[in-house]
Amino acid sequence: MLETITRGLSDALGNLQRGRINETNIRESMQTVKQSLLEADVSYDIVDSFIKTVTEQSLGEKVLKSLKPGEQIVGIVHQELINLMGPIDHSLHFRKSGISVIMMCGLQGSGKTTTCGKLARLLLAEGRKPMLVAADLQRPAAIEQLKTVGGQVGVPVHAEDPKGNNPVAVCQNGMNAAKKLGNIDTVILDTAGRLHIDDALMKELAQIDTRLQPDQVLLVTDAMTGQDAVRSAKAFNEALELDGVILTKLDGDTRGGAALSVKQVTGVPIKFIGVGEQLDKLEMFHPDRMASRILGMGDIISLVEKAQQQFDAEEMQLQQEKMLKGKFTLEDFQKQMKQIKKLGSMGEILKMIPGMGKMAEMMSEMNGMNPDKEIGRMEAMISSMTPEERRNPDLIDRSRRNRIARGSGTDPVEIGNLVKQFNSMAGIMQKMAGMGVRDKMRAVQELTQMGMANPQGQLMERKMRSKRGPADQKKLEQKKKDQRKQARKARKRNR
Repeated sequence: MLETITRGLSDALGNLQRGRINETNIRESMQTVKQSLLEADVSYDIVDSFIKTVTEQSLGEKVLKSLKPGEQIVGIVHQELINLMGPIDHSLHFRKSGISVIMMCGLQGSGKTTTCGKLARLLLAEGRKPMLVAADLQRPAAIEQLKTVGGQVGVPVHAEDPKGNNPVAVCQNGMNAAKKLGNIDTVILDTAGRLHIDDALMKELAQIDTRLQPDQVLLVTDAMTGQDAVRSAKAFNEALELDGVILTKLDGDTRGGAALSVKQVTGVPIKFIGVGEQLDKLEMFHPDRMASRILGMGDIISLVEKAQQQFDAEEMQLQQEKMLKGKFTLEDFQKQMKQIKKLGSMGEILKMIPGMGKMAEMMSEMNGMNPDKEIGRMEAMISSMTPEERRNPDLIDRSRRNRIARGSGTDPVEIGNLVKQFNSMAGIMQKMAGMGVRDKMRAVQELTQMGMANPQGQLMERKMRSKRGPADQKKLEQKKKDQRKQARKARKRNR
């Protein structure tokens, strides 16, 4: 997510945190920041204004004469990024009584219909009772898609035959249907989209806006389209007076131009972001947290919130008690890995832990190392063990390692490394059970560095083995044989 900006800003600001600070290297670093933002498809006017503001503040006497001017400049950039994307505004301004209406609009392909379902799911979790209205008559598949989404979320859907109907009438009929049901307090209108903005689309949306008088008009736009997303947001806002924007596909947006530009261009807040295709992948947008992630500072608050939503509290309490008693096993470790997988991609999780962003980037650059696949391999290794071996890994001798490796499609060396790593991890995790939050964060970083994310560990060894040719492999095997022979001779001499 937003890798282009993160990489560019980290490199530029990292230089300022090393060595002495003066006006020349501040201006040079700001030029690098400017180039990074432009490459990330951020609007030129926004970039220009951003750089001028940051440079002016960075050249101030308070910064240049401070003990840690580099850190202060990073703080200035962080705050200006927040100003660019903020303020925080997730409010939807529901009516105190009666049915609130949320009108969703956007171009085809932006993920509007799915986002309607995601928003309905979010509102359900907050105790509201939403209903979806299929008012996109331009694309017949949208009606069936909304019905499917509504069924998955568990909310009613009002839909009509698109032939001979018009969107305004469908919306009005949907409102009447919601009133008849009696228990609906929010109606979400899935309006029509087009491949591009045209007069017919805007006229249709304006009619719905006039007749239904929605309490909120939200634009759904695809973050991956960069400046096209920003331009369409501006056009929709001029025609409809938007109340907010929902950026979809932000998990696949490596540039970040839309995230940094859309609020500044439209003047309306980014309320939510879509970070995946599943119906639970809609999150409230926090400019401060996003700014921290862009600068590689992590986003531990969002990670904790995700964990609270996804983790089985009872199971976690049970495992914590086991850790305190020193009874944490490979079986428990496997359960924890399954819990962690619920949070999403391991690469994204690492980026949310302060100080681990660079580690995640380094892993992806090392021959395409994929931490999620490695978790799968670990699970396969543990699953190939007997229950007794999982409870007591010390039982795993050479013959057992060979059997487990055959069963999991791995190498006996990897089995040995997994057991060694687990024994080290178990000790740290036992200490963590009684730690405070800050100490736990340090321990998490230690665990990550010594475990599968460690480029000197078993994953790097396996990657290196895969790169060796047959001749290299034979040389290595012969070297190992010679080393074993020498070791045997040494043992005999000692006897």
